[in-house]
Amino acid sequence: MKIGFFDSGIGGLSVLHHALKVFPNEQFLFFADKKHVPYGEKTSEQVLEYTSEAVEFMIENDVKAIVIACNTATSVAITTLREKYDLPIIGMEPAVKKALDENDTMRVLVCATPITVRGKKLKQLIERVDNHHLVDLLPLPQLVRFAETGEFDSKAVTSYLSEELSRFDLTKESSLVLGCTHFNYFKDSFRKLLPDSVKFVDGNEGTVNQLYRKLQENGLLENNRQSIEFYYSKEKVTDEAELKRIDSLFERLDKMFDLK
Repeated sequence: MKIGFFDSGIGGLSVLHHALKVFPNEQFLFFADKKHVPYGEKTSEQVLEYTSEAVEFMIENDVKAIVIACNTATSVAITTLREKYDLPIIGMEPAVKKALDENDTMRVLVCATPITVRGKKLKQLIERVDNHHLVDLLPLPQLVRFAETGEFDSKAVTSYLSEELSRFDLTKESSLVLGCTHFNYFKDSFRKLLPDSVKFVDGNEGTVNQLYRKLQENGLLENNRQSIEFYYSKEKVTDEAELKRIDSLFERLDKMFDLK
C-alpha cells in the first residue's frame, strides 16, 4: 500500500522530498490539486470541499496513511478528516513551538498564507506556546503563485519579499518560520534579504517524524522498492516533460535542504 501526500500544488513536494530520505522502502502517491491552487486565498468551505475530495480519491487508490502536506488545508480540514476516516492522517502546522524552543528571547517571524494567518488553528497554537508574545505574522500570498509558475529567484520575487519583509526589524528576529510548504523553494531568495542571524524553521521534519511514528504504531511500515505516482486533480501525470519538471523541482529542493 502507498503513503498519500496531498497539497494544493507543488509545495507538498518539499515534505515528500524529506520523506523520501526517511522511507527508502515505501511507495508514495502525490496528489496536487492544480485545478484549485492556491488554497490560501479561498474560503474555508472551499478548502474543506477540495481537501475532502482529494482524500476520498487517495483512499480509493489504496493509501494506508495520508499526509496533508499543506498548512492551509490542515488548518481548515484536519479535524473533520480525522473524524471521518480511521486511517492515519498527519497534518502540517507552522513550526512556531520549534522556533521558540530554539530561542525564547528574540522575536519569531511566521510567514504563511492569508487563510492560515487568519485561522483559528494558528491562533490557538500561538496562544499555547508564545508566552512572551514574540510571534510576528506575515501573509505572503503571492509567493505561492510564484512557486506554481516556477519563478523562484527572479527580480520580481526579490522585490516582493523585500517590500513585505521591510515591515519588520529583522535584527530582532531569531528565525523565519516557513509556514507554507511552497515557501521552502525560496530559501535562497529569503537568505539574500535576511540577516545571517535569522534561521529558517519549517514543519517538514516534524511531520515526517510523526508519519513514521504512526506507521510504526499501526504496523504499516513496508519493505518495497521506493516509487512515486503523481496526480494532478485526479489525473495521473504521465507526460514526460511534466515528470522532468517535477524532477527539476526535487533538484531545487536538494539545494534548498541544507540552507539554514
